[in-house]
Amino acid sequence: MEQTLSKIRNLYDTLGRGERKIADWLLAHPAELISLSISEVASVCGCGDATVIRFAKRLGLSGYQELKINVAREMGGNLTGNLAFSPEDTVMDVYNKHIADIKITLDETRAYLNPTAMEQSAEALRNARSISIIGLGNSAPIAQDAAHKFLRAGLPASAYSDNHMQMIVTSHLGPGDVVMAISHSGSSVDIVSALERAKANGATTICITNHGKSPVDKHSDYLLYTNAQETKYSILAMTSRIAQLAVIDTLYSYIVIRGGDTISQAIHSTEEALESKKY
Repeated sequence: MEQTLSKIRNLYDTLGRGERKIADWLLAHPAELISLSISEVASVCGCGDATVIRFAKRLGLSGYQELKINVAREMGGNLTGNLAFSPEDTVMDVYNKHIADIKITLDETRAYLNPTAMEQSAEALRNARSISIIGLGNSAPIAQDAAHKFLRAGLPASAYSDNHMQMIVTSHLGPGDVVMAISHSGSSVDIVSALERAKANGATTICITNHGKSPVDKHSDYLLYTNAQETKYSILAMTSRIAQLAVIDTLYSYIVIRGGDTISQAIHSTEEALESKKY
C-alpha cells in the first residue's frame, strides 16, 4: 500500500493551487499535522476547511481524520500520550506513565479554561428549560455521564449519541434550551451540524473541546477548552476523556453549591429513590 506522503509527491502535479499549498506545508512539517485541527491546518495553509477535505479525498482518504491517522502511523506514532511506552516497561511503568499524562493534561487544561465561560455555562445549565447533551464515538459515554449527573440534581438533561436523534432534538429547541456538545476534535460533521441548528433556533450552545481553532467554534456560545495532546500519538487515548469529565464535574459541583434547597432536595430525592436498588 502506497504511503500517504509518497502519494502526495506522486500526485503533486495534478493538485490545484490550494491543494498544493497544503501539500507543500505537509511535506515540510508532517509531524505538526498530528496535533492540529482541520481549521488550524487551513489557516496555516491559507485555504478553507473544504480545501483540506478535498485534498484528503484526492489521496483516496475519507477525510481529514484519516489523513491525520495515516500520517501519524507513518511518522512512527507508537505512543499513547505525552510519554513514550517501551516494550521493556512493566505494567506498573505503563500505569505510572498514564497517571503522569493525566496530571499533565489536567494542569494544562486548567490554563486553557476561561473562568467566565465556565461560570456562564453553569448558570445556563442551572436555569435551562431543557439540556440536550450530544457526543459521538469516544465522546458518547462522556455525554451519558454528564446527563446522569445533571439528572441526579433534578436538571432536565438528556444525552444523545445517535446523529439522527441529535438533529431531530436540536430542530425543536429554542430560547431557554441548552445544548452541550462533547467533541475532542471539534470537527465532527454531525456535532457541528447539530450545534448550528440549535443556535439558529435560539438555543444556548456549549462545547467542551480541545483548544485550537475548529469548525465547532462558530456555533458555540461558550467554548470550554481542554488541552489533551493525545492526538499526536493515538486517537483512542484516554486523557481527553478525563479532562472532559473534570470539566463536567466542575460544572455539576458549581451548580450544586449554588442551587440552594431546590437542588439539595432533588439530590436527596434521587438518593432516596435509589435506596430500593441496594441490598
